[in-house]
Parts: sequence; C-alpha cells; structure tokens
Amino acid sequence: MTHGILTAALAGFGTGLSLIVAIGAQNAFVLRQGVRRHAVLAVVAICAVSDAVLIALGVAGVGAVVTAWPAALTAVGLAGGGFLLCYGALAARRTLRPAHDAALTAQGAAAGSARRAVLTCLAMTWLNPHVYLDTVLLLGSVASDHGSLRWAFGLGAALASLFWFAALGYGARLLSGVLARPTAWRVLDGLVAATMVTMGGLLVAGA
Repeated sequence: MTHGILTAALAGFGTGLSLIVAIGAQNAFVLRQGVRRHAVLAVVAICAVSDAVLIALGVAGVGAVVTAWPAALTAVGLAGGGFLLCYGALAARRTLRPAHDAALTAQGAAAGSARRAVLTCLAMTWLNPHVYLDTVLLLGSVASDHGSLRWAFGLGAALASLFWFAALGYGARLLSGVLARPTAWRVLDGLVAATMVTMGGLLVAGA
C-alpha cells in the first residue's frame, strides 16, 4: 500500500511539474519578483497555495461542474486577457522608457508596494483560465485514474507546484549580477511584455 501511495505521489509530482514549468504569465511574474527580491515569499506562497486549492478541487471532482458551465471560463478568459494585456503594455513601456535606477532595482530595491505585488499575483493566478484547465480539469481527470490513490497523486502535484515556484522565486536572485545592468532589465521586460501580450491576446480571442 505504501509503495502504491509513493508511486501515485511521484506520478502527481511529475505530471504537475510538466504542466507548471511551461512558460506563462504567472511564471514570468514570479521570475521578475525573484530577481528584484521583492515580496518573494508572499508571491511564492500565493502561487503554491492557490495551486494546491485548485488541485484539491480537481481531485474532488469539481472539474465536471466547471465543464458543465463553460460561461464561467469565458468570463474569466475575458477578464484575465484584459488584465494581461494591460500588464504587458506596462512592461513594454518599461522596455521603451526604462527608469534611471533600473540597475539598482536589480540589487534589491523595492519596486512598488508589497500590496501591489500580492494583488497582481492574485490576478495572475485566479484570472488565468489556463490555471483552471491545468489544475482543476487536467490534473483532476488524471488523478481520477488512480482511484483511491487520487489524493496521493494530488499531493504530489501540489508539492511540485511548491517546489517549482520556490525554485523560480528564490533561484532567480542568482541572475541579479547579470541584471545589474539596465540593458538586461530592458531585455527581461521585453520578454515579459511579449509573454503577457501573447497570452492576453490568446485569452481574449478564445473567450
């Protein structure tokens, strides 16, 4: 029995990690907060806890309810797409008109309030339909294949989320030396802008 639980948990960890690692708006935001060393703990906690809650809902079978109410995903898609387009526009503006102290912010100066970072992270997570598709629907359906061990699978997936966001948020500071130059920040903001605008456009178009 113990071997079966461990196998299911490892399967959940691998499946969850394969979905979470994909480049997206949430990962780009966590990376940016990580290199700035600003509100990293709060951002990582929000992402990991939110994923754990959504994965639990998926394992519990809520995915069937969401599938039966497609209007919910449409509404979230429009709201999330609009938010990402606005955030992408701000990142593009930073790329074209960088602040004079951009190099200093790479070394730890707080950029914006912690409250703003928390609210942005919440929006990145809960207004992104792809998060629901990956956690509630996809992981939930795969977990159901494990029968009585589905909760072990879900636990493994939740641990994968915690591992990834902690590694991304706290490991990003290793790039602080590279990002001590304003030019590097412009490149990062350009990548963030491209990611956000692309994701936002796809969400709005598909809603």
